[in-house]
Amino acid sequence: MPRTKIEEQPTYEFSCTVTLQPRDINYGGHLGNDSVVSLIGTARASMLHALGLSEGNLGDGQTGYIMGDLSVNFKAEGFLFDELRVDTHVGEMSRTGFRIFHRIRKDETLIALAETGMVAFNYVTRRIVPVPNELIQALSRHKTNL
Repeated sequence: MPRTKIEEQPTYEFSCTVTLQPRDINYGGHLGNDSVVSLIGTARASMLHALGLSEGNLGDGQTGYIMGDLSVNFKAEGFLFDELRVDTHVGEMSRTGFRIFHRIRKDETLIALAETGMVAFNYVTRRIVPVPNELIQALSRHKTNL
């Protein structure tokens, strides 16, 4: 079966630091795949917070998002109490969604690359909706200020 290959992005505009806890370590003694999903969720929430937004409000007061897909490429192990940096880049905007790319590193060691497809979603109407202009503008302002 062919393997999904995720490429590192040329730039990552956001980053957060996390320390691996006992809950993040699996029976093999290293970072568990389920914990990677939590780590990138933390990074995503941190990114939105930096933009003055949240997962349930992408700027218009009514639009959040749902995850349409997720891919992870593991490159190295992470261990208990490792301090990891999760870098984040938002790209590939479409009318109703966007992709978020993550790079997880310990110092210069690449631990994993992850990519998620996010779909703009109105939780009141339970419908897919266009990505709010407020999110697009906040991302643009942030990139300009780097």
